[in-house]
Amino acid sequence: MGFKPVDVSGKFETIRTAKAEGKIYLSPESVKMIKEGKVPKGDVLLASQMAGLLGTKRTADILPFCHNIMIDHVVVDTQLQEDGVYVTAEVKCVGRTGVEMEALTAVSAALLNVYDMLKAFDKNMVISDIKLFSKRGGKSDWAEDLEGLKCAVITLSDTCYRGEAEDRSGKTAIDIIQNEFGGEVVHYKVLPDDKDMIVQELKNLTDKVDVVFTTGGTGFSKRDVTPEATKEVIRKEMIGFSEAMRIVGIKFTPKSLLSRGVCGILGDATVVVNLPGSTGGVKDNIRLVAPLLKHAIRMAKGEKKH
Repeated sequence: MGFKPVDVSGKFETIRTAKAEGKIYLSPESVKMIKEGKVPKGDVLLASQMAGLLGTKRTADILPFCHNIMIDHVVVDTQLQEDGVYVTAEVKCVGRTGVEMEALTAVSAALLNVYDMLKAFDKNMVISDIKLFSKRGGKSDWAEDLEGLKCAVITLSDTCYRGEAEDRSGKTAIDIIQNEFGGEVVHYKVLPDDKDMIVQELKNLTDKVDVVFTTGGTGFSKRDVTPEATKEVIRKEMIGFSEAMRIVGIKFTPKSLLSRGVCGILGDATVVVNLPGSTGGVKDNIRLVAPLLKHAIRMAKGEKKH
């Protein structure tokens, strides 16, 4: 079995914070030496804070699956207690991955430095209680799956409708919805790039499913009418979704700017999402918007839990 680091290229950059703590238990004599400043190597508490700072910045060098990230803020605090030294570390960055390991490494490095500075005098030191006690800014703060939602997938393509090409984008959407996010696809159809037919299909699905994903028909040709059909039936446009899909898509291909796809609310609380016709665009955009769909539906229903 090989190694597989996590690909974070498609994630949002958000403010990430993590706090960790730990303790090293010392003899009364060691505590007294620290308090009186009699440790030959110098100020144990201050040196350990510096060790924690260095540990934070070098985390990716010692842990193979940690990404190199730009650390924006670190605070390492060392407190002398009756039975040892208690260490806390808070790490912050704006990035696509969390800083839990950086905080834990900071605490570990600080505690190891205490050990190093006292090992000649204290043979019974114990490093213990290292743990993460808070983290914020990652997907776990807001992301939800699609479990319990009824979804529909509509592919808009003249060639697929005529049977001249295989509908790969629609099948890709179904696979991701069901196997990655736990949603239930209760309706699937291939239609031509015909505005009236698209409008009628969206009306038929309004308030009968929770989410409608369309694929294709978002380009510039005369037959690309999915956005026009969608705008005709939605009551509110979800501008943020469509803007984010294009912005995030730029990371993978500048061609994402050529998509005119829109997103919005049908009827009471059915969300419609226009996806591009490429399988890559389908994958990237579903993974982007799916974690927010339950929240969008609650808002559309007027529920107060925002």
